[in-house]
Amino acid sequence: MSVIFTSAQNDEDLRKILELQRQNLYKNTPSEYQQDQGFTTVEHSFESIKKMNDALPQIIAKDGDLLVGYALVMPRTFGQLIPELVPMFDIISGLSYDGKPLSEQRYYVMGQICVAQSHRGQGIFDGLYAEHKRQLSGEFDLCVTEIAVRNTRSTRAHERVGFRTIHTHEDHIDLWNIVAWDWR
Repeated sequence: MSVIFTSAQNDEDLRKILELQRQNLYKNTPSEYQQDQGFTTVEHSFESIKKMNDALPQIIAKDGDLLVGYALVMPRTFGQLIPELVPMFDIISGLSYDGKPLSEQRYYVMGQICVAQSHRGQGIFDGLYAEHKRQLSGEFDLCVTEIAVRNTRSTRAHERVGFRTIHTHEDHIDLWNIVAWDWR
């Protein structure tokens, strides 16, 4: 089968996102796996991902009925929705990009990206972001996200797509890069 890039259409798609997320959470994977394959940091509830999907399309990759990747979309107004992400949203709201405060620019936050282990190395990561741009570039100029510095696989992949680091900070969990992808 061939992989298609689309948006979550129903509750089943959202549950499949959460299952793939759980499989790749840092707390559920050994450190060797994390170093080689990457990891996800935040665990979303069904209620939170449903609210996100009601606001903006949640981008997914499907191989037949199998959900093989996702890249979550969070409008900046959702900064208080997930407690673990509040500090990131607070930092982002105070940053500037290209000499102008982000608060004055059209951006959204990519909440998390993950590709199923069985489908890695097949261009799905890039395809998910291409779908982000296809579906959202009419409404936004920038896609902003945060990556744990130790997640080198994710850092390299984001750089390959076109993201550039605009800020680095440390919290009680990790050292983080805030990165932006400019679509203008």
